[in-house]
Amino acid sequence: ERITQTVEITKHVVDIEEKGVKLRLTIVDTPGFGDAVNNTECWKPVADYIDQQFEQYFRDESGLNRKNIQDNRVHCCIYFISPFGHGLRPLDVEFMRALHQRVNIVPVLAKADTLTPTEVERMKNKIREEIEHYGIRIYQFPECDSDEDEEFKLQDQALK
Repeated sequence: ERITQTVEITKHVVDIEEKGVKLRLTIVDTPGFGDAVNNTECWKPVADYIDQQFEQYFRDESGLNRKNIQDNRVHCCIYFISPFGHGLRPLDVEFMRALHQRVNIVPVLAKADTLTPTEVERMKNKIREEIEHYGIRIYQFPECDSDEDEEFKLQDQALK
C-alpha cells in the first residue's frame, strides 16, 4: 500500500534586530511539497493557508479593538526551483500561476553552487523565458532612490 505524502505547513518565528529596528519574521515551510506520485493540486494547501491569513487579518482590521493586531499575512514566497532538468517543471508552473495573484513570488535557483557559472546563467535565462511565456508575475525589485551612493546602486543592480 502506498504512503501518501501530504503538504505540511510549519511555521518558524525569528526575531531580528538591525540598526535598532526590531522585526518578527515568520518563515512558513512546506515540507512534502511535490514529493507525492500524484501532485495534482498539491499547491492547494499553500493557497488556502495564504487566503486564511489574509482573511484573519481582514477580520482583525474590521473589528473594534485594533490595537494588538498581529500581521500573519504571507508577504513573500521564495520558490526554490530544481537545478536539474531543463527549466521549470509543470508543477512549478502550476504552483506559481496559482499563487502569483496572492503573494509576491521570488524564484530562486536551488543548489546553484552545484552548477558552473555558465550553466547557472543558461538556467536562469531559460527560467526567465518560461516565466514570461506562462504569464507568471514575479516580484520586481523597486528602483533605488537617486540619492543613494554608488555602492548601494551597484548592489541593487546585482540583486535585480
